[in-house]
Amino acid sequence: MSIRERLSGNEAVAYAMKQINPDVMGAYPITPSTEIPQYFSSYVDNGEVDTEFIAVESEHSAMSTCIGAEAAGCRAISATSSCGLIYMAEMLYVAASDRLPITLAVCCRALSGPININNDHSDAMSVRDAGWLMLFAETNQEAYDNYLQAMRIGEAVGLPIMICQDGFITSHAIENIELEETDKVRQFVGEYKPKHYLLNKDEPMAVGAFGMPTHYMECKRQQAQAMIDAKDVIKKVADEFAAWTGRQYGLIEKYEMDDAEEAIIIIGSSAGTAREAIKQLRAQGKKVGMIKIRSFRPFPAEEIADALKNVKAFAAMDKDDSFNAHCGPIYAETCAGLYASGIIGPKGISYIYGLGGRDVKVESIQHVFADLEKIAETGDVGETYRYLDVRE
Repeated sequence: MSIRERLSGNEAVAYAMKQINPDVMGAYPITPSTEIPQYFSSYVDNGEVDTEFIAVESEHSAMSTCIGAEAAGCRAISATSSCGLIYMAEMLYVAASDRLPITLAVCCRALSGPININNDHSDAMSVRDAGWLMLFAETNQEAYDNYLQAMRIGEAVGLPIMICQDGFITSHAIENIELEETDKVRQFVGEYKPKHYLLNKDEPMAVGAFGMPTHYMECKRQQAQAMIDAKDVIKKVADEFAAWTGRQYGLIEKYEMDDAEEAIIIIGSSAGTAREAIKQLRAQGKKVGMIKIRSFRPFPAEEIADALKNVKAFAAMDKDDSFNAHCGPIYAETCAGLYASGIIGPKGISYIYGLGGRDVKVESIQHVFADLEKIAETGDVGETYRYLDVRE
């Protein structure tokens, strides 16, 4: 039976970690993720978990610790944000190429400079091609639920996985939440039984060997296949989770999309603001809807294309910028998915919003829908690369 509680997103993730009882945590603090290892270290100190907590001198070392532990056959976890994630970047690629299913909690925060500690998605999106699975949460509940599913997913395909939530907006805000019983959590997650690991005396092996041109591409092809395979695994694990808890997740969530003529594609906590904006516009008779991305890696290209097939105009909402003088990453990936699917009907624009914690209001989202309505009526897209609520 679920347990009703009120927790911040950071508390919820740390509690999920406690329930799973991993083997090793490599940790170095950075705002706004610091509370996660802080809470978890108290569980270690109180004897509530058997985890080896390793406090290191940098985020690079934290991920290196996780790589060594996971390669040895342990379940390894960490948490970070912003510049800490970037400091890990070298080792993120190593973890993915070595096929080590590390679980990393990321509290998304703007990157320097200028120095800023507030939420946007520039940190996570900057390493989107490192080979990690990436799940994003809208709420504290979703952050907790994503974490409970993460290890099952990563270990099934042999890839590391990031569980991303919005810094301060969910990481520090307290919400009502349903927690599951610890014995049921451990039964759902299961024990980690890797096929290959360094401490297996019956199978001498190397991890992180030099990749010659004769083999490097084959390694990358296997990584790519694992990312492809992860789609079905995410859906399968989500269905099992729903059968257990009653809370259903997928690669995307569609909201009021059955008859939508205009739609936005969004990620993270701003989906809640968008949902309220859509409710108000629906009350006015506007046929508007939303696609919320949960899985950014693997990217749900086919699912988004199918959801947009009857839409006249859409806006991809990116809480970061690729600085390519063209668009944000969600827009680029969505357009690629539409092109590959052969769907050419909807006209799209790219909106950059919320950088460095810039407030995103219901009125802001409604402004986007007003632009989409004009595009749907006239067929004139105009400037496709736009900034929302910025002083030009």
